[in-house]
This record gives sequence, structure tokens and C-alpha cells, in this order.
Amino acid sequence: MAAMSETARSAPGRMTAILAPRLFDGQAMRQDAAVLVRDGEIVDVIGPAALPDAAERCALPDGAILVPGFIDVQVNGGGGILLNDLPSAEAMAAIARVHRRFGTTACLPTLITDRRQTMMDAIAAAERAVTWPGVLGIHLEGPFLNPARKGIHRADLMVRPRLDDLDLLGALGRIGCKMITLAPERAPPGFIRALAERGVRVSAGHSDATADEMATAADQGLTGVTHLFNAMSPLTARAPGLVGAALADRRLFAGLICDGLHVDAVTMRVAHRAKGTERLMLVTDAMPSIGTGADRFTLMGQEIRLDNGRLTSVNGTLAGAHLDMAGAVRNAVRLLGIDLSDALAMASRTPAVFLGVDRRYGRVARGYNADLVALTAALDVIGTWIAGAFEPA
Repeated sequence: MAAMSETARSAPGRMTAILAPRLFDGQAMRQDAAVLVRDGEIVDVIGPAALPDAAERCALPDGAILVPGFIDVQVNGGGGILLNDLPSAEAMAAIARVHRRFGTTACLPTLITDRRQTMMDAIAAAERAVTWPGVLGIHLEGPFLNPARKGIHRADLMVRPRLDDLDLLGALGRIGCKMITLAPERAPPGFIRALAERGVRVSAGHSDATADEMATAADQGLTGVTHLFNAMSPLTARAPGLVGAALADRRLFAGLICDGLHVDAVTMRVAHRAKGTERLMLVTDAMPSIGTGADRFTLMGQEIRLDNGRLTSVNGTLAGAHLDMAGAVRNAVRLLGIDLSDALAMASRTPAVFLGVDRRYGRVARGYNADLVALTAALDVIGTWIAGAFEPA
């Protein structure tokens, strides 16, 4: 990898050709492709025989796969950092750096239910953090949730949203990508529509919503479902609940924690059959343990322990996930029995479409950002490019 790192980033204005034995371009798998990159953008994708003589060459190892950079819309922490503990731009950038080692080239650092001042600090921090590599925006998971489906979140900090909360959230308009998870059944009339009109991706989670309430929310602009099956009203014979609405409504994207612990493999296969690769996206819900050797941390005053890959509180409640995006892709292939192309799309193109940035992210094609991941045949990360800048894993 030493030779590769020396040539993987070209000087401004100079063209680099990344030679890949296999390339997933966001839609299809190709053999023996060359991706031309200049000034952080993909100039073209061609065959190796057509390489311009002036291009600096970066050859991936035999068996390697070049794919679009992974996009994770739910990242609570990493590298020993929890965003709630340190809602700063520096913390967001540090979390993104940790997840980059696992193929994530763009993420939404996620703040779970917390106090109003912490929310304000995180929103202000995101305005600065989006100028740094790997930070695409912010995800506020709470506090507008339903205590009946609180999960690991603190119920005492959950509040019913009011229309005047839109003033607090107004600063989100200065951030490119922003996402809010809320319980639709607790939102006042007009609240979801007002967020959607401000460019916020509104997602349902930690919710006891009925299918009818979900349909109304989707009519008003709700487009997402946060960690499908977890902390939400289930699908039953005569009460479809949030899960039933998520599976049936083609307008809705759904995030899936594919660690084999949060959702059974059979259930995940059902979700994929219902939603398809175009509407089901992989998320990590990652916690500070990722990128460290630590087996415990504190979350909002509760000790969280890591045991056999499972993060739980003392009373056994799941507390986020010890999962990275490359691991989620490997799990999707193994547990869902889907093609590698589908798993890769669920980690890149689908979240890009959900966030509305699919004209610049989620594909390896002319005019797209040079955000790329090189993987071994076993789907381990070799290295990543963000805006054409290479970094080994």
C-alpha cells in the first residue's frame, strides 16, 4: 500500500487514474475499469486501454473492488467519542475520521435525545463541521419521540414538539443535509410539513404511530423510518403499525441495523423483499466503542457494556450498535442472501437518494464527487478517497 498511497492523490489540476480489477459504479459491477479523477471530481470511467498518457496511475491489488463511498445517516459516535458528550465540530470531524477507516466517506453525526442547549450546540457545530472531510450534515434523533418506545433514550428528556420549536430548528437551514427522527403521532398539525419545506429529511422512529398516522405524516413530507423494526409499533394482523406502514408505503425509505442482533435475518429478508434495494438503506447506529478496544462507556448517565458484539445497558436494553459500515455490507450479503451489488447500493446510492444528494454522491460516474472505497475480495477496506484525497485504512 505504500506505493499506492504515494500516487493516490494528485496535485491540483493533475489527473489520477485509479485502476480497479472490479468496479461497482452504483448500479452495476464492471471488470477492469479506470476511474479518472481530477480536483476532487470524477472526470470519466473508461477501460484501461484508453488511459491518457499524462494520468498518474494508482493500481489496486488483484481481486480488489472499487465502490462508491459509503454514506451513513445514523452515527452516534466512534473512537471513544459520543456526540452527546461533546457536541462540537471537532468531535463530529473526529467521529467521521474513525468511520472513514471502515469505508464511510460521508455521514450524519447523530445526536440522541438531549437537552435544548445541547441541541443548539450541535446544530451550530454542524454548520462548521460540514466543511471538513466526511461530515455531510447532522441527524437529530429526538427529543420529539414517544416515551412508550424510548429504547435507550431518556424518557424524561422527551418532549412534544410545538410549532415554536421550528424557530430552534431554523438554523438547520444553513446545513446541507439535515435529518430529524420524531414520533409522528406526537407532532402538531403542520409541524412535519414545515420541516420538510425547510429541506429537513423527516423520519419516524421511537414511535407508536398507527398506519393511518404514518400515512398522514407521509402526505405531509415524512420520507424516512429510523432503524426499522426497533423501537416502533409492530406489524400485527389487524394493526399494521409503523412497521406495516414502512413496508407497504413506497414513499418511505428505511434504515436497517444489519448486525444480526437488532433484527433477525429472516425479518431483514422480509424487509428487503418489501422495500427493495431502492428504499432500504444500511445504517450503523454506531456508538463510541467503534474504532477502540473499549468494552464499556457511559451514555446519558448509564453504563453501556459490550459483550459478544452486543451493546446493552445494565437492564439489558440495546444501546446503539457496535457496527461499522463495511461490516454492515458483509452482513447484508451473508444474512440477507443478496447480491454484493445490492448490499453496496444500500450503503451508498440509496442513502444518497434519501438525502437528495444523489447527483454528487452514491455513484462512480462522470461529474460525481471522487468519494470512493477500495475493498478486498473479502470486503475489508483497503482505503478511501474523499474529494480525491486518499487515505489508507
